[in-house]
Amino acid sequence: MKVILFGATGMIGDGVLRECLADPRVSMVLAVGRTPCGITHAKLREQVRADFFDYRDVRAEWSGYAACFFCLGVSSVGMREADYTRLTYDLTLAAARALAEGNPALVFCYVSGAGTDSTERGRSMWARVKGKTENHLIALPFRAYMFRPAYVHPRRGTRSKTRLYQAFYTVLGPLYPLLRRLAPGYVTTTTALGRAMIEVAAKGHGRRVLESNDINALGERPAHRVAGSESAP
Repeated sequence: MKVILFGATGMIGDGVLRECLADPRVSMVLAVGRTPCGITHAKLREQVRADFFDYRDVRAEWSGYAACFFCLGVSSVGMREADYTRLTYDLTLAAARALAEGNPALVFCYVSGAGTDSTERGRSMWARVKGKTENHLIALPFRAYMFRPAYVHPRRGTRSKTRLYQAFYTVLGPLYPLLRRLAPGYVTTTTALGRAMIEVAAKGHGRRVLESNDINALGERPAHRVAGSESAP
């Protein structure tokens, strides 16, 4: 299947990209971003652009894709609700609507977050905005699945480009097995998340909203790997 990936330069998007490139079910990945992702691979194509709110110039090029893995996101820390809404809801729906027009059979996998508020009425600003985004994606004329991980640990060389976050992951690295045993419903890895998204794109799922337990159950199935690739989760 051909996949469009948003956010390949971020930690989660990079992890998802690596899984796509290693999985033979994915024949081609089109990475859409502001900058090149820095990876060269026969299956990878890139579309570097500045405007993430208007896709009329590339809409025709986006037809024929089986799935979209949307991994773009910003932190809500210090942001006004209007600004966070524009960079979360408006930005995501702009891409989703453009894809829905030419790909009615598309599977849209959106990386949201644990604690997202589907009622859109809670006290937490980020959770309301994420909930609104999820609800409107599910209403579009394609199959949309919401992925709500809590703590995501980087694997297979994936790193955060934010130095403070990467230091945090480095410190927590040796503790990950313990965290997984103590709180299995709140931790996952970039590897499991990437595999889970590919599984859902290929086979669907009975739930539209997947929490960390669902992600781990899907991501830890026997992996489809290319010859010579790593297989450890």
